[in-house]
Amino acid sequence: MNDRVVGDVKRVVGPVVEARRTTRVQMLELALVGEHRLVGEVVHIQGDSAWVQVYEDTTGLRPGAPISSYGRPLSVELGPGLVGSIYDGVQRPLDAIRLQMGDFISKGASMPALDRMRTWRFVPSVTPPCPVSAGMVIGTVKETELIQHKIMVPPNMSSELVEIAAEGEYHVTDTVARVRTIDGVLELPLFQTWPVRAPRPYTARLAHSTPLITGQRVIDTLLPVARGGVVVVPGGFGTGKTMVQHALAEWCDADLVVYIGCGERGNEMTEVLTDFPKLTDPRTGRSLMERTILIANTSNMPVAAREASIYTGITIAEYFRDMGMHVAVMADSTSRWAEALRELSGRMEEMPADEGFPAYLPTRLAEFYERAGSVRTLNGAEGSISTIGAVSPPGGDFSEPVTQHTKRFVRAFWALDKQLANARHYPAISWLDSYSEYVEDVSEWWSGKTNGEWYGLRTGLFSIMQQEARLQKVVKLVGADVLPDSQRLILEVASIFKNAFLQQSAFDKVDAFCVAEKQYLMLKTIVTLHNCAAESIKNGVTLEAIQKLPVMRDVMRMKYQYANDNAAGLRELLENIERSFHALAGATA
Repeated sequence: MNDRVVGDVKRVVGPVVEARRTTRVQMLELALVGEHRLVGEVVHIQGDSAWVQVYEDTTGLRPGAPISSYGRPLSVELGPGLVGSIYDGVQRPLDAIRLQMGDFISKGASMPALDRMRTWRFVPSVTPPCPVSAGMVIGTVKETELIQHKIMVPPNMSSELVEIAAEGEYHVTDTVARVRTIDGVLELPLFQTWPVRAPRPYTARLAHSTPLITGQRVIDTLLPVARGGVVVVPGGFGTGKTMVQHALAEWCDADLVVYIGCGERGNEMTEVLTDFPKLTDPRTGRSLMERTILIANTSNMPVAAREASIYTGITIAEYFRDMGMHVAVMADSTSRWAEALRELSGRMEEMPADEGFPAYLPTRLAEFYERAGSVRTLNGAEGSISTIGAVSPPGGDFSEPVTQHTKRFVRAFWALDKQLANARHYPAISWLDSYSEYVEDVSEWWSGKTNGEWYGLRTGLFSIMQQEARLQKVVKLVGADVLPDSQRLILEVASIFKNAFLQQSAFDKVDAFCVAEKQYLMLKTIVTLHNCAAESIKNGVTLEAIQKLPVMRDVMRMKYQYANDNAAGLRELLENIERSFHALAGATA
């Protein structure tokens, strides 16, 4: 595609360039600035002047330098080769650039997002001549052992298929189909492009009904998220936001994971880039990278590219959603993205709002999170995007603007607690300060897996934890010894629930991931223990006698002692609890 000169540089304000004599540009148009052709985007127009948000270092850029444009918006390439790749915020392939340029990206570095030399085996699935509609699948490519990549008609095209390529090996730029439209015969390659700021269309939104199983008990049981749901994970420095997102990326039952490292520290992103290729997908035994796409935009990279990175990630996720996949997007962290918005807004001399953030911050947050959801795609399939966004409020203050505005657009709030993190309680999600509005949506699914008991068990444990929180205020004043045994039992069961259920070891092979059946049986075990103990105390049994029962130690060790496939062991433990308390009642009668 040929570019044209549309103006020249008037002044440079950090990553923002003011251009003059720009009468032929449009909002959000892709721009190439200076002799190095730095990639940028038109974000403001006034008269014959325009402001360009540059996604690279502008050091050395001078007034009078030419500005060119392709006449199209900032877009991403969507096709075979995305899975397993590592991109920066504007979809430059970092692995390929490193091989060509070394460890540092040169100014104006440009390289196609999809490898032009690699070939893919295309298998057609339709026979011409036939009508084709937007989103229709015309063939497939086996991208990895886990991902069957569907080649689709672009969303903005409905016409007649007049020719399709035979099964064979093709480059992504090779024509695999020809369609007749009112503008003539168009050629379709293996890939398509799409502007990052425009949501991809779908037929209808679907109701949430199936949970996104993460294997983390505090999430799945107490604070569930549905497939297609949106979650915010706020927490101060050191509370484990990145650890939670790493665990979800590894263990959640999504077909594909898009991990966006947006403004994170370089050492954290390095850990992701080095560890993820070594991780094994627990469901298939293959490399986790065979269903993962990484977008790395660290805090020392140009701030403007940080602002674009989450749009790049969500657009890629929408493309795979349109194939009928369930995609999980991890955005770590949206606070850094909001800080990029604040800096760019200040450079353009816009009127600031709360704490210097631009007045349109809530709008931008809503635009991002609303692109999640469970939908019926243009080709009739069902796909979803579940978005988990981390927030890093300064000093752990949840009243700051990014956290407060984000809460307006999400239905689950997993608040990380500094005290839990300091106590090495993982995940450090506060069960009292967090909430999920997806409980009713997924309760039918859980009820089908648990004989209708899940909702009642969950409600019972929540009641115990709330009672324990109130009793702790008394304990801090006068100590636990003055409480009657019935109330001390609440403290005991709450302690068991925290340590034997909510706390989970990411480094233990048995406890790192917990299937739904094991979660249900563990929950039922603790509730049964409480009910039996409460009945015994009513009948005159002391709490000390209950604490000496061997079954109490078995309950504390059950998360390590019983593997995911050992449901029979947990059911036997349930029976043992009832036998032990029956024997205890007989001994004290």
